[in-house]
Amino acid sequence: MNRRDLVSMLGTVLATWPLAATAQQSQKIPTIGFLGSATEQEQRRWTAAFVQRLRELGWIEGQTVRIEYRWAAGSPARAADAAGEFVRSKVDIILTNGTSLVTAIRRVTSEIPIVFAAAGDPVGTGLVASLSRPGGNLTGLSVQATDLAGKHLELLRQMRPGARRLAMLFNVGAANARLQMQEMKAAAGRLGFDFTAVEIRKPEDIAPAIDGLAGRADVLFVANEPLALTYRARINSLAVAAHLPTMYAFREFVDSGGLMSYGPSFPDLFRRSADYVDKILRGAKPGDLPVQQPVKFELVINLKTAKALGIEIPPKLLALADEVIE
Repeated sequence: MNRRDLVSMLGTVLATWPLAATAQQSQKIPTIGFLGSATEQEQRRWTAAFVQRLRELGWIEGQTVRIEYRWAAGSPARAADAAGEFVRSKVDIILTNGTSLVTAIRRVTSEIPIVFAAAGDPVGTGLVASLSRPGGNLTGLSVQATDLAGKHLELLRQMRPGARRLAMLFNVGAANARLQMQEMKAAAGRLGFDFTAVEIRKPEDIAPAIDGLAGRADVLFVANEPLALTYRARINSLAVAAHLPTMYAFREFVDSGGLMSYGPSFPDLFRRSADYVDKILRGAKPGDLPVQQPVKFELVINLKTAKALGIEIPPKLLALADEVIE
């Protein structure tokens, strides 16, 4: 090869090198930061629904998209650490669930798009400006937990017609749980229940809170938030020992020994959240995507727990159930 040919070849390589580097960068697959409110095992069904829907939309984990998983396990400190880690690693989008986790992420970034698969009352807690125009860098699905208080009490009354004393266990540190408590208190007043609110802040508060209800309550409603979800088995065992029938807003509590739940299907919400992620990764702005509400609700009753409590569930209520655990 003569000198003229060598110079020509080097010129061609140098000219095409930036194009090759740009092509490699354009092939970089996006990264989703997935921050779960509970643990990996507890949210397995929800996560599987999300990943399956992503695959249907063309996003295959490990091939066309990366997913970095972190689990808060009901701990605000873990949620804050994971949020900071996602921001430092510059993920392309963050998926989470629960008002407290969305708040933790929003504290550290106003730029990375955030999708919440489930938030109790995103307008009432100040996460979004409105359901139709959320604005900012976040959007997702609302479970509208505060809207279900009346329905929960109606079902409790069908299950225990003579019940008059309602207690509610709620994490006072969770904004959504506080709103739920206020709505439940108002609904209890309308429907003739005596209402007692029991505050918790940390796992160590659960046992004394439930033990303290002995002889003071006929039924117990537990607010849905990450701390209660993470320690639901403990809550249920303590409630059975105290002879307290329990009502929840979603079925995972009943799978772990709670008596009854009525609320949206979380696997369905996580599946639908994948559609938001797809749209945003393809260029949509999260603040322009309306917050959607649940379309699938389910009533679940645990007959094993009813037997342990010595309760006979009315046949009419059993007929309404979407699932009965025997």
